[in-house]
Amino acid sequence: MSIKERLSDQMELPPETEQPNVYPLSWRRQTAKMEEIWAASLSQAWDPAKLPWDSFDPDSFSWEERESIAYWWTLLSVFDASAPPVFAAALIKCYEDHEEDPVRRCFFSVTRDEQNHEQMCGLAITRLLDHPDPLTYAPKTEIGKRLQKNAKWLYFNGGRYWEGYKRAVPKYDLAILFSSFLMGEIAAATIFHQMAAGTEIPVFKEGFRNIGRDEGRHMAICMSLMERDYPKLDLEDRAVITKQIRAGYLFLSAVLFEPPMEFWDLPEDFIPAQREAEAICRQAGFAVPEYEAKKENWRKAILNMKAVLDKYGIPFPAIPEVGITGEEITDVEMEDIIPVF
Repeated sequence: MSIKERLSDQMELPPETEQPNVYPLSWRRQTAKMEEIWAASLSQAWDPAKLPWDSFDPDSFSWEERESIAYWWTLLSVFDASAPPVFAAALIKCYEDHEEDPVRRCFFSVTRDEQNHEQMCGLAITRLLDHPDPLTYAPKTEIGKRLQKNAKWLYFNGGRYWEGYKRAVPKYDLAILFSSFLMGEIAAATIFHQMAAGTEIPVFKEGFRNIGRDEGRHMAICMSLMERDYPKLDLEDRAVITKQIRAGYLFLSAVLFEPPMEFWDLPEDFIPAQREAEAICRQAGFAVPEYEAKKENWRKAILNMKAVLDKYGIPFPAIPEVGITGEEITDVEMEDIIPVF
């Protein structure tokens, strides 16, 4: 249609709006649980800048400790600090797909929550390094230099994920996206409750409690939508979900376990440097779990996800790295995955 063409001069009513499009708008409300979750998101609101940062003295830690703890927050930022644009894209899709009003509001609340989580990463890194980002910071120790190299490789891999995510979201129904989001939320709840319980640094302990509570709400959103939509899934969608769960394991293992080197493009000295930093973190009272604890916690989180999907007859992928059998998935690429944190 020419921009100068006036359809209103030619017809009584306008033609249907080509879809997908955020118009026409409606405020259909069907899923009561979503209203409860939205109300909780308002009552549980928090501000990372108002945490007890005055109680946190970076100078009470050595530079090895500061750089190691900042590295953990940098690792987290690959997942948690990338989440605002990830969920903003999902929010737009909710509007374009004309999801019911409380679902749109809940996805808006997730986007807002994840902005808090991003700010938490940034505030921690900035205070620890006395610098606003880990890549242009000048490391003061040998471990710091090695960890900065790790950070650069992490962000490079994150960039590959983001490009893939942008291509993937328009291709999939929201029901498939929900399963991918749930994988991330179950994983997130696992690590944040664990970190809150073990960390001795008050400002981080409180931050982890708040983030863990947020992730619990996000998990409830996904569960409610799955309960609504999964009984109607066709076989093709079920197969996609199975593949996405395997992709979620490979992607999220970088923060919950250790990055699978056949999936993540990382140098050989990446994991040794990270393990050394984690040991330094633990000595400083920042409770990064040991290898075997990570493995067991990740296994439990995956089994929780399996229990959800089993209810709907969706085949679960084999996760041999943590001893879970299932359907073999061998063709996952970074550019194809949806899961978020």
